Amino acid sequence: MNAYLLQLGERIRSVRERRGFTQRQLAKQCTLSLRSLVSVEQGRANLTVARLHTLAHALEVPIEFLTAEGTPASPAFEQSTTFLKKLPPIALEHAYKLLLAKFAGANTSLRRFRIALTGLRGAGKSTLGSLLAQILQCPFIELDKQIEADSGQTLTIIFDLYGQAGYRRMEREALQRLLAKHRRFVLAAGGSIVSDPTTYNLLLSECFTVWLRAKPEEHMARVLKQGDRRPIAQSRQAMRDLRRILWSREALYRQADAVLDTSGQSIKQSLQSLTLLLRP
Repeated sequence: MNAYLLQLGERIRSVRERRGFTQRQLAKQCTLSLRSLVSVEQGRANLTVARLHTLAHALEVPIEFLTAEGTPASPAFEQSTTFLKKLPPIALEHAYKLLLAKFAGANTSLRRFRIALTGLRGAGKSTLGSLLAQILQCPFIELDKQIEADSGQTLTIIFDLYGQAGYRRMEREALQRLLAKHRRFVLAAGGSIVSDPTTYNLLLSECFTVWLRAKPEEHMARVLKQGDRRPIAQSRQAMRDLRRILWSREALYRQADAVLDTSGQSIKQSLQSLTLLLRP
């Protein structure tokens, strides 16, 4: 926490100086005492959210620029953040993909030969992925099973022992090993991989990603058809929870290179549609 407060104070000071404010001027504008602002810039004060909002407004920067941990305190980063916030959603998605393509350091020549399927359970990742791999004559890999094989533990035990953070670390490391080992594959990614920005950015930059989507009712019916009763056993509001998860992740899933709706389609129809999507 001390290191974070020092970073926060340094960022406030650097932005203030770029804006040409003295400490006294900024303190007066934010209705802070001069002593309080000095303490903040020295990393000795823990501000409330309301005070941070007032400071950010006075300095004319997004509050997240001041509070984000580990981001560079540079004018270029500040200007880029301000510029991106003004873009409409479609343009922002395009800008994000351009940044990935330009600066992610990915091997673009291999990207088309590494197919990653994303989406919630029941979307058809395992079924379609294995069939697609047969057509392309390349390995089919399920990332969750790869994590279990690498660790020698089931996912249940991994979550019990190491929690969500431990699982995310193993997921990222498993993906990195697969990318280093295989030039070609079809990968079924875990449904929640989109929740980890670092791992998801790696997936998007190194693989041609396809979001397999379906209606919530079809997601649930397919999972139950596979004999998995957990969606019902764990929650009386399973369908409502499923819709909520789909809604909360939709913008992330849409960052994929392509989207395939498998609702109302047979496996054969979905496979044909998927192979068409993958044509250059």
